[in-house]
Amino acid sequence: MQVHIEEGAFAFAEATLPPGGALRVESGAMATQRGDVTVATSTRGGFMSGLKRAFGGESFFVNDFTSQLGGSVGVAPPYPGDIALVNLSGGDELLVQSGGWLASDPTVQVDSQWGGARGFFSGAGLILLRCSGQGDMLIATYGAIRGTTLAPGERMVIDTGHIVAFESTVQYAIRKAGNSWKTTLLGGEGLVAEFVGPGQVWMQTRSTSDLISWLDARLPRHDSSNN
Repeated sequence: MQVHIEEGAFAFAEATLPPGGALRVESGAMATQRGDVTVATSTRGGFMSGLKRAFGGESFFVNDFTSQLGGSVGVAPPYPGDIALVNLSGGDELLVQSGGWLASDPTVQVDSQWGGARGFFSGAGLILLRCSGQGDMLIATYGAIRGTTLAPGERMVIDTGHIVAFESTVQYAIRKAGNSWKTTLLGGEGLVAEFVGPGQVWMQTRSTSDLISWLDARLPRHDSSNN
C-alpha cells in the first residue's frame, strides 16, 4: 500500500491504488476518491463475520475500493488525532482496540476477539480486533500516537482508554490502578492494563471515554418534573 499521511491534529491519509489494486475501508471513513475507483459494500466474510466485527466496535459493513486503471482513496477518522501505517509481514497478529482499525490491504484479515471478562470491567470496554495476514493497515487514534517496544519481561501500564494496539506476543492483564479499591475509585484512574513484553505497544495521548465523561458532565439535563 502506497500511502501519504498528512500528520497533525487532524490527520488524513491518501492511499494510491495501482492498476488492479484494492483497499478495504471502515464504513464511513472514505473522505475522497480520485481516478478510476469503484466501491462495493459487504459484510466481508459473510453475515457472522460482519456481526463479529460489529461486536468489536467496528461497523457491520466494510467498503472495498478497487481500481482497474489506477486511482486513490483518502480516509479520515471521525475524531482529531493521528493515523499510523503498520505492516503485517505474515504470521504476525496485531490486536487493535475497537474503533482503531481504519483501512487495510484486502490480504489483511480483520476479526474480533473479546478481551474476556477482564474487558467488561475496564470502563473502556477493552474489546479487541485481531488483525492477521500479510499487508499494510492504517490505525487511527484520538490524540497523538506513541509506539513502544517492550523487551522480554519488560512491563508497562496503560490506562485502558489510551490503548490503541499491541502485538499478540505481548501478554496483558486488567488490574486496579492502585493497591486498593479506594484508590482505584476515588483516585480517578480506574482500572488499567498491564503489558508484558516482548513486542510492540501503541497508545494514544487522549482518551475517548474521558472526552465522553467531560462532555456528559457539561450537557444540560432535562428535568421531567417541570413538564
